Amino acid sequence: MTQPQIAAGAAENAVLTKATLRAAELLDVTARILASIIGVSEATVSRMRKQEFLLERGTKPFELAVLFVRLFRSLDAIVGGDETIARAWLKNANTAFDGAPVEKIQTISGLVDVIAYLDSRRALV
Repeated sequence: MTQPQIAAGAAENAVLTKATLRAAELLDVTARILASIIGVSEATVSRMRKQEFLLERGTKPFELAVLFVRLFRSLDAIVGGDETIARAWLKNANTAFDGAPVEKIQTISGLVDVIAYLDSRRALV
């Protein structure tokens, strides 16, 4: 790998890490829950916040973080950027999921299901 490719990869890792943390913050997702969603420890999330750890392309946490950011973007588009509504939707029971979406997204299949649900609703908007 060339120096520019390494630099681009590091920048990509930093951007996704920052986007993941920002999405969690806007959705009021705790470090414990974020850790569960992306498959890292709560301590790792803390290190991410301190910029001591970056998600790395090619790892499962990176891929799950991409999905989490995608979920955020879909939900944000549906609610028109209203964080209060997005937070409420994520935390309240939903008959489509037989529970709160925030509980569902802590598994890979649940995360994918919630994204598919949001994408189907987004198509109607």
